[in-house]
Formats: sequence, C-alpha cells, structure tokens
Amino acid sequence: MAQGVSRSLPALAALTHRGVNVAGVTQRPDYREPPVPAFIFDLDGTLIDSVYQNVIAWRNALAKLKIDLSVWRIHRRIGMSGGLFVAALLRETGRSLSDDEIECLQQDHTAEYLAQVDSVRPLPGSRELLSALTELGVPWAIATSGRRAIAGPALDMLGLPEDAPLVTRDMVRHAKPDPDLFLAAAALLGVDPGHAIVVGDSVWDLLAARRAGALGVGLLSGGYGREELERAGAYSVYADPADLLWHADEVGVRGASGPPAR
Repeated sequence: MAQGVSRSLPALAALTHRGVNVAGVTQRPDYREPPVPAFIFDLDGTLIDSVYQNVIAWRNALAKLKIDLSVWRIHRRIGMSGGLFVAALLRETGRSLSDDEIECLQQDHTAEYLAQVDSVRPLPGSRELLSALTELGVPWAIATSGRRAIAGPALDMLGLPEDAPLVTRDMVRHAKPDPDLFLAAAALLGVDPGHAIVVGDSVWDLLAARRAGALGVGLLSGGYGREELERAGAYSVYADPADLLWHADEVGVRGASGPPAR
C-alpha cells in the first residue's frame, strides 16, 4: 500500500504546483463553453412518414417512360438528389435519357407525389420534438433533397409557419450525398456545422452530415436498418422523433426529455 502511495506523489506534487487542490477542484478553469447544439432535420422519413409515397411516385413516373423497377431498388436511393437518383437508376437499367426526359421525369414524380400527399402524416413525436427545441431556445432547421413544391405542404402538416427555417433542393448547387443542404441550413441558423447535429433516416443523410462536419443521428423511420445507419456514421440511432425526444439528453439537449408521443 505504501509503495503504491509513493508512486502517486509526483503526480500529486504536479497538481499542487499548478494550484489545484487535489482534495477537490477549488478554481474553475477558463475555457470557451460550446454553444447549444443546433439541429438540422431531414424531412422525408425523418419528420414526416412519406418515404413510401415517394417510392410509389418514382415508380409511376418511371413507368411512363417504360422503365420497370422493383420498389426495393427505388427505396434504396430515396434521400439522394433527384439528379443522382435518376442517374443511379438508369445505370442499373442500362437506359439513357435526354435532359428533357429527365426533367419530365422529375416533374412527373412531383405530380405523382402530390397526388398522394393527403396520405402523408407527421411521424410520431415530430411536432412535439420541434416544439420542445423551440421552447428551450435550441436552433433548428429542416434540409431536404426535395424541391419546395414537395416540401411546402409538410410545413402545414407539422404545424409550422411558411417562414419556418427550410432549405430545399432549389436553394443549393448539389443535394445529398453532397453536404450543401446541411451547410446551407447551418448558415441559415448562423451556426458552425461542427456545432450542429444532423438527424436523418438514410445513409445519404449521414454521409452528407459527415462531409459537412456535423454529428449524425439516425432514425429507423425511413426503412434503413440500425447497422446500415451506424456504418454510415450515425453516433446514435433512434426509432423515430418521439424516441429521440425521449432520449434528448443523450444528444446534449437538457430539459427536453419526456414520455414518447405515440
């Protein structure tokens, strides 16, 4: 025992020399406190339950061009920018389309999605989560690969005003998996991306979050598995917005945790 104590004496002496009371810290060190973390949310599959409406909309739009794809293949690309989405699917089919055909395809997708929009619902806890963050003074924004025509109706579903902080595909040069959407959302909030937490349901969200320098949190509500989201860089994974709200303290939000809304 005595021998063990003697080994620790140099360390104790060093602490005493620095003016630290080894029986308990008596002086608070000077350091720059980090800001409250900002949250950047994906939309489809993260705040609203719309992934499968998007899948069917793409399938119907592709069918008009005589392109027949299984819905699971389409689902794996949901969350990417529309341009990359089309390019990836055409690569799988061996088809090529003109620029005009690609533009028509994207317009048809928008029309097909809006025809189903009445069946889209907010995911459990999404309204409560955004409300809790607002009440606590935690900045947040929504960033989606969808265009404003598709994203706009979601604001009303979520009980948000038209001027809610929203970044859409129309506002950036590149969409996911490029980081532009999340960088633009951080700029909109006036925060460093390194102090932001990106919440998304797809591997494309988490890849873009890593490239933006933000912490990624995954949700299972878009159909991707826990292991896939973790491999893509998710710090933690939750079932849906309600589950995230219930565990908000785990991502650095104090005072927001409560019973999950179901």
